Amino acid sequence: MYVDIDMDREWYMPFDLEARVVFVTGSARRVGRAIAMAFVDQGANLVIHHASPGSADQARSAVEEITSQGLDAIVVRGDQSDPEEVARIFEEIRDYYGRLDVMVNSAAILKRTELLDVTYDEWKRVLDVNLTGPFLLTQQAARLMIETDTAGVIINISDNSGLNPWPAYPHAGVSKAGLVMLTKVASLALAPHDIRVNCVVPGPVLAPPDKERVFERIVEQLPLGRAGSPADVGHACVFLAQNDFATGTILRVDGGEGIA
Repeated sequence: MYVDIDMDREWYMPFDLEARVVFVTGSARRVGRAIAMAFVDQGANLVIHHASPGSADQARSAVEEITSQGLDAIVVRGDQSDPEEVARIFEEIRDYYGRLDVMVNSAAILKRTELLDVTYDEWKRVLDVNLTGPFLLTQQAARLMIETDTAGVIINISDNSGLNPWPAYPHAGVSKAGLVMLTKVASLALAPHDIRVNCVVPGPVLAPPDKERVFERIVEQLPLGRAGSPADVGHACVFLAQNDFATGTILRVDGGEGIA
């Protein structure tokens, strides 16, 4: 059956990111920074976030890179697991931009510890950063979007430990599985406000510090037989932001890791 689609209809146009405000957590460096720069390539203005004093210089250099392209950016710092710090960060965004269009929950902790060796404090810290943080940020972002009548987007970054059990990463896996469910729950809860919530599940795109050989062994087992890049994650986030019919989507960008 042939269906005639009117290409000029307004609903067919992608979500335009030019001059939008995008907040990416953990965006001073590594994959978070690549996600931020993917939105910069689309003409967006950025909120660059970091949590530790050691990332301050990298956050400033990210802002310099963005403003050199004629766009705007600010730096915010704070522990995303702390409700008061998250509230303060959003007050800074309100004061500077007055709005938020896209929220990307990228910052996370990945710790390798066998299940019986995980302490309560380590369990709590990983869950607080990886799951409670995105929950708090999702609440604040959605409230600001509703307050400003913005058809916004929230994107969570999970990984395959949240879809398949990794016994050496029990607390990380549980937190990332929770993040996938948070995506689904929030997508239904926020749809009436025209806020879309999606999730990207990256595979091996960047070797952890001092883990190059482990990374290489993982890559060798991928169906594609090669690593991805942080830019692949950024492009996936841009796609989910621009496709205004995508919500509740769990998008794997993993070289086939999740099915291998």
